[in-house]
Amino acid sequence: MQIEEFTADETTVVGEVVELAQAVDAVDSPWSHPTTVTTFTKMLRHGWDGEAPRAFVARDEGRVVGMSDFWVSEWDNTDLAWLGVSVHPDARRRGVGTALLTAMFDLARETGRSKVGIDGWDAAAPRGFAEAHGLERKSQAINRRQILADIDGDVVTKLYDEAAKAAVDYELLRIAGRTPDELMDKVVVMTSAINDAPTDDLDIEDEVFTAERVRGYETAVTAEGDRMYRLVAQHRDTGELAGHTVVKVEKERPAISHQHDTSVVRGHRGHRLGLLLKAGMLQWLAEVEPRVETVDTWNAESNDHMIAVNEKLGYQILGRGLQFQRSL
Repeated sequence: MQIEEFTADETTVVGEVVELAQAVDAVDSPWSHPTTVTTFTKMLRHGWDGEAPRAFVARDEGRVVGMSDFWVSEWDNTDLAWLGVSVHPDARRRGVGTALLTAMFDLARETGRSKVGIDGWDAAAPRGFAEAHGLERKSQAINRRQILADIDGDVVTKLYDEAAKAAVDYELLRIAGRTPDELMDKVVVMTSAINDAPTDDLDIEDEVFTAERVRGYETAVTAEGDRMYRLVAQHRDTGELAGHTVVKVEKERPAISHQHDTSVVRGHRGHRLGLLLKAGMLQWLAEVEPRVETVDTWNAESNDHMIAVNEKLGYQILGRGLQFQRSL
């Protein structure tokens, strides 16, 4: 078995890995939207916020049987590497995952990282794999999906109106695409509110946000023509940005959208802004993206407040993901 690094420019390898990812998801998370060449290439080029991962394949007699990605940040958590390991269903229990994970451990050490993390679905095989390699379970998150055809618009309007009564000191700003320069400093401060989201027992630092990082995130979201919508709550008297919610709509598959951050600045909590923002986003999407059928989101299982909001808005549980960590 050989382990080789590859890039987004190696289109043949990218195609092989996409086929692998589709086979893996069909078995492990059949509810997942299939990986496409477009979505995978975009991830390789841009990552989440401009810090692209490194990617590797494992080959057995020339065939791609496994893949790993290797994520590090220079903004924060500079002692941490986050890893991904995927093995084709018909190549499992043959040491492929162990070989890839060992190679990623070695790379983490080479790049000066002293601890690593990895995700896995809540199933016996991922739990056993993590335990066998000294990775301890530190957090768990729920993947949910909102099916818009099942959502009663009158209910959304009622929830929005109820929340608006508690948020009379705020107005909503719609930002389609990149943040206007004049709002960037305020958006940077507001974005940092996501650090208050629960992280359970994960050994991680707060994320550091700058204008450059926010721009990197916006570039990553809108690459390949995907569309980004940010709904912001602004305090009427002070002009402070109190909270936001962000949704991405795929260009390639306009029926599919993805919920990104929803957060409220600590000093502005208690006004039902989370519900106001998410209900308001649904109303906005209905106006500008009528082809959207689903919205997918992730929340830490301990994030009771946001889970309560999502349940009011009809989100349905798809699966439970686990996060594991260990020191090197």
